[in-house]
Amino acid sequence: MMTRQLALPLSPASPPAWGSFLADASNAEALGFLCQPDAWPNRRLALFGPAAIGKTHLLRATADARGWPVLLGPDLRGLPDLPPGFGLALDDADCAAEERALLHLLNWCAEQGRPLLLAGRQPPARWPVRLPDLSSRLRGMTTIGIAPPSDELLAALLRRHFQTRQLRVEEAVQDWLLLRLPRTGAAMAEAAARLDRAALVAGRGVTRGLAQAALGDLLDGGYDDCMADPIGDCPPAGRLL
Repeated sequence: MMTRQLALPLSPASPPAWGSFLADASNAEALGFLCQPDAWPNRRLALFGPAAIGKTHLLRATADARGWPVLLGPDLRGLPDLPPGFGLALDDADCAAEERALLHLLNWCAEQGRPLLLAGRQPPARWPVRLPDLSSRLRGMTTIGIAPPSDELLAALLRRHFQTRQLRVEEAVQDWLLLRLPRTGAAMAEAAARLDRAALVAGRGVTRGLAQAALGDLLDGGYDDCMADPIGDCPPAGRLL
């Protein structure tokens, strides 16, 4: 077992907020698990789902609420130097640069009873690893998938972004946007930001024409990224915070 400990680079991005989530069928199961890390089997849990679906947001929200550091799989080279009792979150875990470093991290957390939260695009059992011991541990891990956001969730997120920017957009225009934007929270945030800038430059309200001009490539589905927001404690189910 490796005992050497390294100071690992942590992501500098501001942690996102629980308040960006409306608990619905897409993320309610994950939220329930994330609120109870002591109940995770073997004290480890993995989130999975395609890009821009909210995995990073949930992972960072959980980590920040509990004071856990967030490590990045591509930067993983050794064990972190942490006080006893701290949990860990590893984002992009399926992109871990070194399989042995990931195996040592799993073993180290298990030996010390540290909670470990992972996130990746595929369930851990499908990660293309070569080490048999690592493959075995990944197959035995509890995994929760993040489903595509519901229509209600996307509409609520778009409204929230407009409200945050104090941008008045007619409901008919919002409905038009929801039919054409990529179905991700990231797209809702990007659309609101672009429309805010475009309305300011144009000196008028948001219309379909302005939206078409400002969001042309986005309306074609050209945007695919993860959203980031600022965090609190776990939200009650069904409440938009």
